[in-house]
Amino acid sequence: MIDLLNAWWAQQLVLCGWAFDPDPLSVSPEDARERLSTLAVPDRGELGWRLLESLDIGGADADPARLLAALELAALAGAAEWLERNQARAWAHWLTGEIVAHHRDLDAWLEALRRARSAEGWVRGDDGFAEACDALAALEHEGDGITWERLGEWLAVHDRPEVLWPSDGGAMAWRLRAGFAPVLTLPAGEHDWAGVTEWLAEDWQVHGRDDLVRVLLWLGAQGDRQGWDLDATRLLALDLDARRAWYEGLEAGERRYGRTLLMFLEQGEPLEWAAWDWLRLVDLAWSGACLGWLQDEEALAFALHAADLVQHRYSDWSALARGFQRGRSLFEGRNLLGSFEADWRLLLQSPLSPWRVPLQGLVDDTLMGSAREAMRCWRADARHWVLALASVREPELAVRQGASVPVTSARCADARSYLAEHLDLYPDEGVEALVRYWLPAEAHHLNQLAADAAHGALPPAETPFGRPEPDALAQRNALRQASRHAATIHMAEKYAFYLQMAFDSEAFDAEGLAALAEALRGSLCRFYPDARRLLEAWICWDSLLPEEGQPTLALEIRWHLEDPGSLFHWLDWRVDEWHEPGPRPRLSQFTALSLVGPLNSPPWSLPHRESEREAVAIREWVDGHYALHSAEELVEFLNFLLESGDRQEYQINYAPYTLNTTRLASEIATLESGECSEEERTHLLRLQRVRDNEDGCNDTDLIAWDLAQAVDLAVAARQLGWLEAADFDRVLERAHGLAASHYSGWEAYARGFYAGFSFFMGETPERESFLAGLRQALVAWLSAAPPLAGPWASLEFPGARPRHWAPMHIDTLPGDSRLLH
Repeated sequence: MIDLLNAWWAQQLVLCGWAFDPDPLSVSPEDARERLSTLAVPDRGELGWRLLESLDIGGADADPARLLAALELAALAGAAEWLERNQARAWAHWLTGEIVAHHRDLDAWLEALRRARSAEGWVRGDDGFAEACDALAALEHEGDGITWERLGEWLAVHDRPEVLWPSDGGAMAWRLRAGFAPVLTLPAGEHDWAGVTEWLAEDWQVHGRDDLVRVLLWLGAQGDRQGWDLDATRLLALDLDARRAWYEGLEAGERRYGRTLLMFLEQGEPLEWAAWDWLRLVDLAWSGACLGWLQDEEALAFALHAADLVQHRYSDWSALARGFQRGRSLFEGRNLLGSFEADWRLLLQSPLSPWRVPLQGLVDDTLMGSAREAMRCWRADARHWVLALASVREPELAVRQGASVPVTSARCADARSYLAEHLDLYPDEGVEALVRYWLPAEAHHLNQLAADAAHGALPPAETPFGRPEPDALAQRNALRQASRHAATIHMAEKYAFYLQMAFDSEAFDAEGLAALAEALRGSLCRFYPDARRLLEAWICWDSLLPEEGQPTLALEIRWHLEDPGSLFHWLDWRVDEWHEPGPRPRLSQFTALSLVGPLNSPPWSLPHRESEREAVAIREWVDGHYALHSAEELVEFLNFLLESGDRQEYQINYAPYTLNTTRLASEIATLESGECSEEERTHLLRLQRVRDNEDGCNDTDLIAWDLAQAVDLAVAARQLGWLEAADFDRVLERAHGLAASHYSGWEAYARGFYAGFSFFMGETPERESFLAGLRQALVAWLSAAPPLAGPWASLEFPGARPRHWAPMHIDTLPGDSRLLH
């Protein structure tokens, strides 16, 4: 039985110079491919465009020459095995239906073809076209072959195929690639994209699977859009002069981009261009499938991921296309919106367009689950948590998603230099040295301050030593805004950056760093249920406590919060067994450590044994200040400080004078009347301080000065390995108990600390400067202004009744309610 459509199709191919054959797909695959190459159709991508262009936007204005050419291309594609036979036939059915719908008979169709050929410059007789037209007309008039009437009757009872593009399951996602080249059929293969390997190497510097995956993940998570978004956000807040200054500050190669962005601002164009990244994501995923670098399921997962992101941002195809056009304009540095209609009319208006279906609902959400899981699997290792956090400060790191690769020697050297110059961290210290940068007590302190601030329970600004600066006080009071947000991220993001630098230095044990990254992931998952909560907390704390001399990161963090593709939203977020990168002090330990006061920096973590490099400086300090040279000597001196200390000297040698002022005056006069040795001079200074009751030395318990020194020395001993953990804890417990029995609170302790420091200070012309500095520090520690000066304001004094509000973010480990967080 004759296939009427195929027979008529074969008749029309005679007009293209073919010999008549009832089967239009009878040409050998090799000959068909050669003919396609002659017609400048090197691959199925170009074929898709030619077929789509054949109908233009539909109607009677469609170019007859293109319709005929499309019939030939469909036949060649089927013969070349680029299309399945039924798909090639479906295209022929569609094209035939359009031809018959807009031409009353064969003569009208042939006349339309002649006019089209004439418009192209055809000369009668150049390729047998006229003879073929005459032959077909003769057949038609004689009623032989497939006549126009018979064809019309057949079309009347055979509806055109509804679907010409892949549409099964997730295949609809490939329609997003139509802006580059429509996907005609699946699976992808070698015939889909000629020269793709060279294109990837030249335009993307992609040379294999791992390179490709990294670029795909980058396009989804950040792409070009992040930098453009941040520039646009900052420019919106500037006046015309400031915008002009921004433009003038651009490098020569960025000026065209800058002009285009400013033009969009001036014209009120929507500042949105994510489609530029997400449609290219689909295009590159297709390239990976064509080359076999990606399995079909992997490539489809990336396409579905792009569809997922697109449907979060765009309402329809027109909005998507315009977003892409804006992005392309910025990338090329020229405003291409004027050519939007010409560039996108086919896809937006053609009846054959793969975009005839609504964008929203393009892919059923039930199919997205596996794609979402696949995107998380690519970022499953904890290293991606470090990358995500560190990339907020250094966006270039986002391109390193996927498989880990060695860094360049220059990057390695930069990382080592950063660690040495900013952290005093060296490879010979080992991974263990990174524990010093994990500061859980700092997070506790900030959470407590925020809770107290929210309830109006912060300590008074007025202290015995003065008031803090207004700006510092305002910063402290503003912490009430953070009462809903756990503060761990404020510390953890810096730790992550240091960890990334350690990774990049390639000088530390990789397995050890990976374990720290996993511990970081576990900690953040414990304190924040999802990316949104983490990023909101980060914005809040960074805005309240920006790094000194540095702009806030709030804009960068908010970008990650609002962009659905941001790496943060695609991390492996799960709560399981929890191990922190460093030990957490108990509250009693933290309180005891804080007895050191301004004598040292705030104790935001437990001390640990330092490397030999650090130990040299610590031993020099212990020797220079206390003339101690061994663990035994130090332990003995610690016992002395806790049992009697400097306060005993005051009690024995100076306190009695307070009961006999006459003798005190006589002793002072005697020493002042002659030459004094250094020891006698020190004694004279202390007698004068007793006489004047300087800084309340006669009315104040001076044990605070001994306790501060004892804790400071115990920390040094722990860092030197001269005290084991259990012995260190016992020192802290003794100091904690003595503080509780001698003082009622931090203010009283601060008075004792200051009085002891003042009384036992040797002769120095800088005395007043030292005392002024200590008073300023004590004001900050007592008032928490600035908030990170010291932890006294957030801690209950040993033995005192609780006065603080319970923070919303305190978490306790089983069996020990004293553990922080």
